[in-house]
Parts: sequence; C-alpha cells; structure tokens
Amino acid sequence: MTTDELRSTHDVVVIGGGAAGLSGALMLARSRRSVAVIDSGSPRNAPADGIHGLLGYDGMPPSEYLRRGRADVRRYGGAVIDGEVRGIRRDDSGFEIELTDGRQTRARRILLAAGLVDELPEIDGLAQRWGRDLVHCPYCHGWEVRDRSIAVIATGPMAVHLTLLWRQLSDRVALLLNGIELPSDQLEQLAGRGVQIVEGKAISVVTADDAVTGMSLADGNVHPCEVIAVGTRMVARGTHLLAPLGVTVSEHPSGMGIYVPSDPAGRTDVPGVWVAGNVTDPSAQVGAAAAGGAMAGAQLNADLAMEEAAAAHVAVN
Repeated sequence: MTTDELRSTHDVVVIGGGAAGLSGALMLARSRRSVAVIDSGSPRNAPADGIHGLLGYDGMPPSEYLRRGRADVRRYGGAVIDGEVRGIRRDDSGFEIELTDGRQTRARRILLAAGLVDELPEIDGLAQRWGRDLVHCPYCHGWEVRDRSIAVIATGPMAVHLTLLWRQLSDRVALLLNGIELPSDQLEQLAGRGVQIVEGKAISVVTADDAVTGMSLADGNVHPCEVIAVGTRMVARGTHLLAPLGVTVSEHPSGMGIYVPSDPAGRTDVPGVWVAGNVTDPSAQVGAAAAGGAMAGAQLNADLAMEEAAAAHVAVN
C-alpha cells in the first residue's frame, strides 16, 4: 500500500479524478502498476444533487461517489493527488509532468480523463441557474423535472432531438427558436407532439423567490416556464496539455463540441497518450465514462506488458 505521494516516476499518470480517471487507475492499480491520479477538484457534476441512471448508485451525491472511488484506488496502492497539471513534455524515456505548484513526476504513459466544460449561450442570468432549474440532459435530470413547464432553448442542430426527449417527460414543453431557423418538416413534427414553438431571441432569465418563472425575449414578451433546458457546447478539458505532444483535437462530428479522437480502447494518434470519458466521448454519462476508463486502464496495462516482454526478448538475445 502507498500514501498519496507524488513519486518521481510512475507507470501511468492519470490526469483527472472523475469516474473515468478513477476507473482507469483502479484497473491499473489492481494490475500492480504504479499509478498516480492528479485531480484539480472541479468535477463537472459538482452542482448536481445526485447521480442518476447509474445502476446501484442512483441518487448518490457526486461527492460521495468520488470519495468511494478514491478509496478504491488507494486500497490497491494507487495515489490520488490534489493538484493541477501545467504541462507535459515528452523525451526518449517517457513523459515529464509538471504541476502548477512546481512539483514534477515522470510517467511511461499518460491517461487524460479530465472531463469537459459546458459552455452556455450568453443569456443574462442563465449560468446562475446551472445545476438548479437549468438542465442539459434529459437522462440525468429529466425525472426530477417531469410534468413541469420546460422551455428548451435552441442552440444548434440537436435542438429538435433534445426537445423530443424532453417532451417524453412533460406535456408542457416549448422550443424557443432563439434565432435558429428549422425546416418545415421538423416544425410539423414538433407540433404533432404538442410542442409549442416560440419565435424570438432569448435575452434573460426571469425569476421570483429564487426560482425560474420565465424567459424574457428580445421582442419584450416573456415566455412563462419553470425549467430551462439547453444543449451546451461541450469542450474537452486538458487539450492544451496534449496539443504540444501532437495529439489531434477536433470538432465532434455531431457538432456538440471539442473532443479528442481515439480508438475504442482510448488510444490517441500519439503513442503513449490515452484518453477516457468525456474527453473523447462528450455524451457519456457517469456509467459510460467509468466503463471507458476501465477499458483504457486494462489496455494500458496490456500495452505496458507487451513493451516489457519485447524489452526482455531483446535483452535475452
């Protein structure tokens, strides 16, 4: 067993201590790999009251889920370090990682699992409702706002898709076009499901007694609602660390944001650099992110094992 000490070298350094990073570290630690998780302590789901849709953990506060995950990693000798990575430099023997507080360590492999940042449209008062009556995922928050009046703010090509998902949870759903034009067939589809179409651009959130009561529009009208739903632009965290290493960072094919492409195991196009969770799969919920991290951890162990076997063969011969 080890303490949470950042040693001089590790088999794998995991950047990000959420579901994906901790799951990857757990697989590596159970394989007797030296692994350190470096986490900045700013999880995406921190404002949420509970995790939903994760079998066996539904409703658990995110902080408790992470506490248990950290304990699992530590049980097998992995280290979980509070800190933030400033930069990564590659040389002939692996990677040198520097933290913002000046600490340094080395690793044979890197696993980036830092999650993502949700970028909201610039609407006055919107960000302050995040994690409360501003929701972005019908699977994460839909049950909790069922049967309430929901205003979906159109932000891009996924607007109709998201609106139909919210309509499954309430029969009082309106789509605020917010300056976006939709083809007639999509408008007819929404109308057929009883979705109200609201013209005009949303400019601010209206509240009373610290609760949302409506959305103010540029034409001076106010659309009444209890809940605001918006599809955020999702941007992978930590890509500034990978770009200097030559890792590809791209716009997601769906248009939902920025991600790091990888193969199904989490390998990037640069040897030794792996990704897991929302960094490479922006739409992954906690369970899928944890599964991606576990897959990456197992394949990282296999990758290291093959490298060691090849080196031993060369030494013998």
